[in-house]
Amino acid sequence: MDDRAEHGGPRVPQQRRSGAAGEPAALRFDVLGPVRARRGEQQLTTGSPQQRALLAALLLREGRTATAGELIDALWGDDPPSQALAAVRTYASRLRKALDPGVLVTESGGYAVRGLGEGALDLAVAQEFAAEADKARAAGDLGRARQTLNRALGLWDGEALAGVPGPYAEAQRVRLEEWRLGLLESRLDMDLEQGCHADAVSELTALTAAYPLRERLRELLMLALYRSGRQAEALAVYADTRRLLAEELGVDPRAGLRELQRRILQADPELAEPSAPAAEPAVVRVRPAQLPATVPDFTGRAAFVAELSEVLAAAGGGGAGGVMAVSALAGIGGVGKTTLAVHVAHRARPVFPDGQLYVDLQGAGARAAEPETVLGAFLRALGAAESAIPDSLEERAALYRSLLDGRRILVLLDNARDAAQVRPLLPGTEGCAALVTSRVRMVDLAGAHLVDLDVMSPDEALSLFTRIVGEERVASERKAALDVVAACGFLPLAIRIAASRLASRRTWTVSVLAAKLADERRRLDELQAGDLAVKATFELGYGALEPAQARAFRLLGLADGPDISLRAAAAVLDLPPEEAEDLLESLVDTSLLESAAPGRYRYHDLVRLYARACAERDEQAAGEREVAMSRLLDFYLATATGVYAIERPGERVLEHLSRGSYPGLSFADRGQALDWLFTEASGLLAAVQQAGTAGMLRRAADLLLAAVDLGESGISSRQYVLAATAVVAAAQRTRDPYAEGRARLMHSHILGVSGQFAESDREAGAALTLGLAAQDPVVCAQAPNQQGIIALYNGRHDEAEEHLTKALAAFRADRNTPGEASALCNLSRVHLATGRTESAVSLARQGVTIYERDDTGMALRLANGKYALGLALTSAGEITPALRALTDALGMFQDARQQLWHGMTLFRLAELHLADHGPARAAACAEQALAVLHGIGGDWRRANVLTALGRGLHGVGQLDRARVCWQEALSVFETLRSPEAADVRALLASAPVG
Repeated sequence: MDDRAEHGGPRVPQQRRSGAAGEPAALRFDVLGPVRARRGEQQLTTGSPQQRALLAALLLREGRTATAGELIDALWGDDPPSQALAAVRTYASRLRKALDPGVLVTESGGYAVRGLGEGALDLAVAQEFAAEADKARAAGDLGRARQTLNRALGLWDGEALAGVPGPYAEAQRVRLEEWRLGLLESRLDMDLEQGCHADAVSELTALTAAYPLRERLRELLMLALYRSGRQAEALAVYADTRRLLAEELGVDPRAGLRELQRRILQADPELAEPSAPAAEPAVVRVRPAQLPATVPDFTGRAAFVAELSEVLAAAGGGGAGGVMAVSALAGIGGVGKTTLAVHVAHRARPVFPDGQLYVDLQGAGARAAEPETVLGAFLRALGAAESAIPDSLEERAALYRSLLDGRRILVLLDNARDAAQVRPLLPGTEGCAALVTSRVRMVDLAGAHLVDLDVMSPDEALSLFTRIVGEERVASERKAALDVVAACGFLPLAIRIAASRLASRRTWTVSVLAAKLADERRRLDELQAGDLAVKATFELGYGALEPAQARAFRLLGLADGPDISLRAAAAVLDLPPEEAEDLLESLVDTSLLESAAPGRYRYHDLVRLYARACAERDEQAAGEREVAMSRLLDFYLATATGVYAIERPGERVLEHLSRGSYPGLSFADRGQALDWLFTEASGLLAAVQQAGTAGMLRRAADLLLAAVDLGESGISSRQYVLAATAVVAAAQRTRDPYAEGRARLMHSHILGVSGQFAESDREAGAALTLGLAAQDPVVCAQAPNQQGIIALYNGRHDEAEEHLTKALAAFRADRNTPGEASALCNLSRVHLATGRTESAVSLARQGVTIYERDDTGMALRLANGKYALGLALTSAGEITPALRALTDALGMFQDARQQLWHGMTLFRLAELHLADHGPARAAACAEQALAVLHGIGGDWRRANVLTALGRGLHGVGQLDRARVCWQEALSVFETLRSPEAADVRALLASAPVG
C-alpha cells in the first residue's frame, strides 16, 4: 500500500470528469490535512477517528480493493480488538450511507472507493500540479513551475491525515510530509534560481528551526544568505549544522554542504548570482550589396539583432508560412534605428542571395520621398529598362512585385513617414522580406512584426563610448564616463557625438566632457559635432507637429517626474482627459513621447530638455508655464488631501490645508486611493520640489503633509526628504514661516522614520519655533509630539514625557481627537519605558478607544494605537491579547502600504514570541522584519531586529549564527553610541560558543 508516483507522492486512481449541467454537486475528499468529505459546500460526517482511518486507507488505495484483513492491519496493526471485523463492516456501512451511491463498493470480501470525479481528492490535484511543475521546470519556465508548486503546497491544511490513528495512517503521514518537504525544497531551489534569495531567507530560517537535521534546507539557507550579502551568517549556518549533526547523529555534513562552504569561503563568483544559460548568437556571414555600410563600432542590441535575424531567416528560407515578412522598427530620433536595421540586414544577406534594396524615405523631413519615385529607382536596380517602367504608382508597384516573384530579396525602407508611404514598396511573395524604420509606430501596417527600439542599457552605452574614445582614456575615468553616457540619456546618437568630440580633443579628459554635459541648460548645445546634432534630430519631429500637439509637447516637458499620468497631464494642459489622451497618444505615435504603461507617459531625458527649451522659446502667453505647473500642484494637492481623508478620517489637519483652484480625483475605496498615491509618488514629490515661487510654496508644504504616507512608509523617504528641504530653502528665501515650519515638521518626521534621530530632533525644534511664530496649530501640536518620540528613542524619558504632554494639550486645544489619541499612545510607551506598566496599558487603551469611538475603523491611526497597546500588554505579560493587538496592527499596516511599520510590527511580534518562550516563531518574525525593513528604517532599528533574531536563533540552537547577528548589532549600537550596546554585550558574554 505504498506505491509512489513519479514525483514521490502516493499514486491515486485516475479520476473521471464531473460537474455537467444538472448533476448534483460532486464529492470532494481531503487527506492533506484532516480527513474530510464534502458535497459541494456541505461538510459530510465521516464519523469516529477509526472510521476516518478506514476512509483514508481506501482513498489512498488507488481504487484497488482492500481486503478486510488489510484494513484491520491498517487500523490496528498487530493488536486488533476482538470485534475488529465487525467494526470494519460497521464503519464501511456508515460511510456508504454518507457518500454517493456506488462510491464505496463491496467486492470479493473487501472494500474500494471508485468513480471519483476529476479533482475529487486533494492529493490527486497536488500530484497533477507537481507533475505540471516538473514539465515547466524541464522546459525552462521557472516562473510557471514555482507558481504551480505553490498551488500544490497550498493544498496542505496542516498535518496530512491529522488525527487519524493506526500504523498505516502514520506511515502515510511520514511519506506525505517527506513529499511536501521535497516539493518545498524544489520550490525554494527555484526561488534562488530566479534571484529571490532575500525573500527566501525568512522562510528558510523558520524551516531550519522546524527541521534542524534536514541538510538540504540548511544548504539553501546558506546560499540565500550569501546571495543576500550576509556571508558571515551563511558560514555560521554551516558551523551550527556541523555541530548539530555531530552532537545528534555523530556524522559530518554531506559533501554538497561542505562544497558550498568551501565556495563561500573562496567567494566563488559563480555562486553570487543564479546561473542562467547564455544564448549563443547565431553565426551570420556579412556580404556587401546595395545596403549602406554598417558602422565598424556597432555595439549591443543583441536581443534585437537576434529577434530580427530570426524573422528574416524564416522569411528568406520560406519558413514564414508562405507570407512575405515585414519588420517595422520604431523609436525616437537618434535611438539607432537605421544603424540597427543596416547591421541586421548585412547579417541576413546570405539568406537573400538575390539582392538587397535600400532607400532613405526622408519621412522625418519636410518633403518625404514619393513612392512612385522610389519604385522607379527599385525597378531600375532590378534590371528593368527605362522604357519598360510605367508612369502610374499602381503599375509600377505591380511590375515591382512581378520582378520580385521567385527571388529572395531583402528591402530596407529607412526613415519612413507612415504606413501609406510604405505599402506600395513592399514585396508581395514569400522568400522576400522588408525592414522598415520610422519614428512612427506602424500599427496600421497589416501583418508587420513591430519592434519598439529603446535607448541603450548603461553597459551597452559605456561600451559604445569606449569603442569610440579608446579603452585607455576611459579605463582611468570610468565613473566620469558613466556620467557622460547618463547625461546623454543612453541615446546612441548623443553618445556617438559626445565620444567623437572627446576623441578629437586629445587635451580633454573624460571628466572635462562630463562637466560640460552636467549643465542641463547647455547640454543640447554641447551635443553636436560636424553635421550631427541631437537638437536638429528633435527639431525635425517638433516641426511636423500641429499647434495643439506642439503646445502639449512643450508644457508637459516642464514637469520633473520620471513619468506623468493621463489625469495629471490633463491638469497641466487644462483639458478634459479624453482630449488630453488624444494629444498624448498622437505624440507617442511620433516617438516624441513614450507610453510607459497604460495611461502613463514619459519623455526621454534629452527630449524633455528640448521640450523645455521650446517652452522658453515658443510659449507665447505670459506666465503660461507657471500657470500650468500651478494647476499640476493643485491637482496633486486636492487628490492627496482626499487620500489623507480616507486614511485618517476625523483628522483636523484636513481643515488646515490649502485649497487649490484645480479639482482632484475621488476614489471609491481605500485601496484605490493608496494605489494612486504610491503610483504617483515620484511625480507628486517632484512637483513639490519644483514649487519654488511664493505663490505655490504653502500649497507645496501642505502637499507634503497630505502625502505623509509616502515618506512614512519608507518607500519614498529619500525623495520626500529632498522635496521637504527644497521647500524649506525656498521658504527661507521668501521669508515664509508658515511654509518653512510645515516643511521642517515633515522633514523631521521622515528623518525620524529613517533613524536619523539627532537631525530629526533639531528639525522638530526649529519647526516648533516657526509654528509658534506663524500660529500654526498643526505644527504647534505635531512638532512636540515628534520631539517626544525622538526623546523616547534616545532614552530621555523625562524630556519625552514633557514634550508629549505639551503635544496632548495642543491637540486637545485644536479639537484634534486622532492627534490626542496619538499623543496618548506615545505617552504609553514612555510609561512603559519607565516601569509604569499598568498606566502604560491604560493610556494605550484610551488611545485605541478614541480611534474606535471616532469610527476610524481600520484606518491607519488605529493601527498605531493597536501597536502601542500590543507593546504595553506584552510587557504586562498578557500575551494572548498582546498577540491579538499586534496581529491586528500588522494587517492594518500592510493594507496601508506602511512598509516601515509593517516591519516594526513583525519585530514586536518577535519580541512577544521570545517573551512567550517561542524562539522558532520569534526567529521567523525577525527574519521577515529584516526583509521588510531592507533599505528603510535606519541602522538603529535594524540592530534591534538583529538582536531579537539572535535571541531566537540562540533559542533553537543555532549558536554561531546568533553570535554573528549580535556582533553586527553591537557594531551598529556602538557606532551610534546607543545604550542598547550594553545589553548586546551581555548577551555575547553569556552565550556559549558553538
